[in-house]
Amino acid sequence: SLAPAGGRLFVDSEFPADDSALLSDCSTPIAKLKGTITWLRPQEICQSPELFPEDISLGHAKQGLLGDCWLLCACTVLLQNKHLLNKVIPLDQPTWGGSGYKGFFRFCFWQYGHWKDVIIDDLLPCIDLKLCFSRFIDIYIHLLVSYLAEHWSLGSIGTEEENVKQQDTDPVRRRPDLVKFVRDNCILSCSINSRTTEATELGQYHALNVLEWLEVSTVSGDKVHLLRIRNPWGRCCWTGSWGEGGDNWSSLDPLCAMDLQARISQGEFWLDEEEFVSMFDDVTAGYKVDENGHIRSIYSGNMLEHRHQLAGEWIKGFSAGGSRNSNSYRTNPKYWLKVRERGEVLVSLLQHKENKRMDKSVQMLCEDLRMNKHQHYQAIALHIWKVEKKHFNLSQVLNKAPFASTHCHAYDREVVLHQELEPGYYLMIPSTYQPEAEAQFLIRVFSSSSTSLSALKSPARLLPLTLGGEWENSYFHGAWVKGSTAGGSRNFHSHWCNPHFLFSVCNDTMETPGVNIKITLHQNSPENELHPIGFHIYKVSLLVQVLVLCKANLICFCTNPL
Repeated sequence: SLAPAGGRLFVDSEFPADDSALLSDCSTPIAKLKGTITWLRPQEICQSPELFPEDISLGHAKQGLLGDCWLLCACTVLLQNKHLLNKVIPLDQPTWGGSGYKGFFRFCFWQYGHWKDVIIDDLLPCIDLKLCFSRFIDIYIHLLVSYLAEHWSLGSIGTEEENVKQQDTDPVRRRPDLVKFVRDNCILSCSINSRTTEATELGQYHALNVLEWLEVSTVSGDKVHLLRIRNPWGRCCWTGSWGEGGDNWSSLDPLCAMDLQARISQGEFWLDEEEFVSMFDDVTAGYKVDENGHIRSIYSGNMLEHRHQLAGEWIKGFSAGGSRNSNSYRTNPKYWLKVRERGEVLVSLLQHKENKRMDKSVQMLCEDLRMNKHQHYQAIALHIWKVEKKHFNLSQVLNKAPFASTHCHAYDREVVLHQELEPGYYLMIPSTYQPEAEAQFLIRVFSSSSTSLSALKSPARLLPLTLGGEWENSYFHGAWVKGSTAGGSRNFHSHWCNPHFLFSVCNDTMETPGVNIKITLHQNSPENELHPIGFHIYKVSLLVQVLVLCKANLICFCTNPL
C-alpha cells in the first residue's frame, strides 16, 4: 500500500530529501555543504549495493561530522546480537534488484514499552556520488539515521541498561563473580565526562564500545585483564602502555602479543583494567535479551522471566509531588508490587524525553549528550516501602525510611533498582526532584519469581470551572410521576423508572484537550415541599443500549434538600 502507482519508488514525506532535512541552522559546520548535497538511492551510487557487507566485522561505521557516536555504538551492538538485529531490521525485505523492491525499508524501534514500526525511503545524502557522512558499505546505518535524526529519539534497540559511575566501581570490583559475568555476558559502552588528558585524546562525552574483555598471562605468570575498545571516529587516539608500540606488550608471550594485536581493526586499541577504570567515568552495561524477550541478571546470572510494565505521568497540580523533601510528595503516582515468592527483582523507571524542537543540525552536532540532559529530562528517583497489608496508613508509611531506593535524583533517561525481595506487598513511588515538574514515564519490573504490578487508584482529577471560552448550554425538563417515573434512589428496584436523558461530549482531543461539564439538577417545588434529590451519569456506547447493563462512572447524590 506504500508503493506509489505507476512503478514509482516510495518517497518519505516526513523526511524530505533536500537541504532542510540536514541544514536548518546556517551557523553549524555542515552549513558549508548547503547546495552541494544531492539525494541518491544506493543503486544510483554503485552497481551492486548491499544492506550489509558479506563480512559482518567490516560493518562498523566510521563517524564523520555528525555527532552520532551513540547511534554507531548501538549499531555495533546490533552486529553482535543476531536476535536483536533481526528484530530491529526484519528479515526477507526486498532489496535493490529484487522484484519486490519499492524504494523503502521497514525498521522496528523499541520506544517506551512498545516496538514501533517505521517505514523510510532509501534516499541518501551524497556529494559527488559519494555518501556524505559515513563509509559506503554501511547503508543500514544511513537508513537508521534518516529516521532517528528526524524524530530525535535514542531509538532503543531493546536492551535493558544499567549505568555505573566511577564512584560506584569499588563495591563492584569486590565481586569477582559479578565482574566475570559482566565481562562474559553484557554489552558495554563507556565515556569520559571529566576534562583530562585522556578526554583530550579520546573526546569528552564521547561514546566508545567495549568489544572484548580478556584475561591473559604474562611471561612471569601474572594475570592481566585487557579490554579492546572501539572508537567510532575510526582512528586510534590512544597512546597508552598497551597502545601501538607500547612497552607492556613485551611482558606477554610473543605469540600471544601477535594474536591480540592482529585483532585490532581501524579505530580500535587495547588497554588494561586499571587504565580503563582510571580513564572512563561512565560505563553502561546492556543486559542481554534472549529470543523470548527475557533478560539475564548481571548480579546472579538468573533469568528474569517474569516482567510487567505500566505507564504513568507526573501532572502539575495533580500528581507531580516532587521529592521526599516536599510536603506534596504523597501525591506522586503510586504502584503496588506483590511478590509471591522470594526472588530477585529489577525495577526500571524510564522517563520520556521532552521533545523540545531544537534546530536539527544543532541537535545532531551535539556530541555532549549529558550537557543537554537538563533540557530534556527531569531528575528522577524511585523509592520502595514494604507494607504488611494492602490497606495501610500512607502518612505513617512515608514517615519511615524506604526499604530500598535508587541513588539520589538523577537527570538520567532511566534509573534502575536491583533488590532481593521477600514475599509480600511493596509500595513503589516514582518522583521528580522538583515539585510540579511534568513528565511521562514507564515502570518496568523484571523478576526471577512470580510478581504482579498494579497502580493505586488516584482521586479523580478536578478540572477548573472558571476557564475562558464559550460554554454550550443544554436544558432538559422532566417530572417524577407516582406510579410511572418516580423510581426513587438506587436502593430501590424501580430506580430505573426515573427519567433519563442522553447527551454527548466531543471526543476530538485535538480540538478539545480538556472538556469541562457542569450539571445542575433543579426541582421546581415550594420551599416546604422539597425532596432530597440526586443524579447519576452512565457512559453508553450506543444510544439504544439499556442503562441497566451499564456501570455508573460518576455519582452525585445530595443528602439534604436543595
